[in-house]
Amino acid sequence: MTGTGTERTGAAAGEADLAYLTGFGNEHSSEAVPGALPEGRNSPQRAPLGLYAEQLSGSAFTEPRAHNHRSWLYRIRPSAAHPPYVRVARRGVRSAPFTDSVPDPNRLRWDPLPEPQEPTDFLDGLWTLGGNGDATRRTGMAVHLYYANSSMTDRVFGDADGELLIVPESGTLLLHTEFGVLRAAPGEVALIPRGVRFRAVLTGPNARGYVCENYGRPFQLPDLGPIGANGLANARDFRAPFAAYEDTERPVEVVNKFCGNLWSATYDHSPLDVVAWHGDHVPYVYDLHRFNVIGSISYDHPDPSIFTVLTSPSDTPGLAGVDFVVFAPRWLVGEDTFRPPYFHRNVMTEYMGLIEGAYDAKTGGRGGFVPGGGSLHNMMSAHGPDRETFERASAAELAPQKIDDGLAFMFETRWPLTLTDQARQADHLQRGYDDVWQGLQRHFRP
Repeated sequence: MTGTGTERTGAAAGEADLAYLTGFGNEHSSEAVPGALPEGRNSPQRAPLGLYAEQLSGSAFTEPRAHNHRSWLYRIRPSAAHPPYVRVARRGVRSAPFTDSVPDPNRLRWDPLPEPQEPTDFLDGLWTLGGNGDATRRTGMAVHLYYANSSMTDRVFGDADGELLIVPESGTLLLHTEFGVLRAAPGEVALIPRGVRFRAVLTGPNARGYVCENYGRPFQLPDLGPIGANGLANARDFRAPFAAYEDTERPVEVVNKFCGNLWSATYDHSPLDVVAWHGDHVPYVYDLHRFNVIGSISYDHPDPSIFTVLTSPSDTPGLAGVDFVVFAPRWLVGEDTFRPPYFHRNVMTEYMGLIEGAYDAKTGGRGGFVPGGGSLHNMMSAHGPDRETFERASAAELAPQKIDDGLAFMFETRWPLTLTDQARQADHLQRGYDDVWQGLQRHFRP
């Protein structure tokens, strides 16, 4: 059976019109059955309704309060009640440290991930492009893509190595988590914290997208500095699920990603059996179209840092382990300004993907930058608008212009990104990406 929270309005868990708790970083609480949450304490001698009390810690106990994340779960069976795990094949999944090759300074771009030829769920459809750092030391990140044409049935996945930022490009995912159900459609992102188990269910024939696996500090909203109290991603627009539990007596495969490998155990019940919970180590979904874009209203194209949705800080202030950046619909009004992103070399490494439409600095179409595709510009690799974009923007009339026909994003990281062999040798790697900058003419007139 499936239980749904009394606070929920409308649909039962799993349907499209889900209701949510709102607010990023809030101390949320929810119960699928009235009276399931204990009052006044976290771990009473006997938890209500015969449940087990269990704490899920996303940080060390002694980290500062502002960085301390944990949730209390009240579940039908404790997580400790499971058989031994056995190591299983990783298929397309890889983890840091990445040693297949050396970091490549060349600009690289890929077409969308090809559709699998056999039934493939979200987990089996994960395909690692590359990354940096070391998962065992909780530093760095990895870029994955996924293509699924079937739902995860009697199968649950959890990642002990890091949190997962899921960016759907086509097809909607229903993410049944220990905390409840999230619906993630193209144009939205879902954030699954480290260790939280979930099952991905397709609402259509297939689903495709991107995943950032963050080994480091959990994502947080960036500081706003001179912007002030409002702008960028608003905390209130992040949505957490109401409690919804599964009470099953059939075998369920539980796959755990641990130190780069996949480990599997067959439970005699579903681990998504949390009847009530409270805390701030919770999954979220966020609509990227709600991003409050800050931009120039005088001259010059501002640095892309103003498009940061979430950041994973490092030990150096302002230098992120990974930033998640979105190029959302916005107005361009700068005077005497080259409006697309400028030519650039960056100490940070940039992986860019496209969710819908076109990106204003790249030409789309066959062999170009298209939804589901991606580009990699490692640190100090020169990049910028392609020749066609440069020529068009240099001659354009500078009337106010609304950019509303595309939604692109970027995973930006402090370290170079090393490719996996499967990404370096992929058939969908565009071998002629450098050609987009050929033909840029000499215009110098001393």
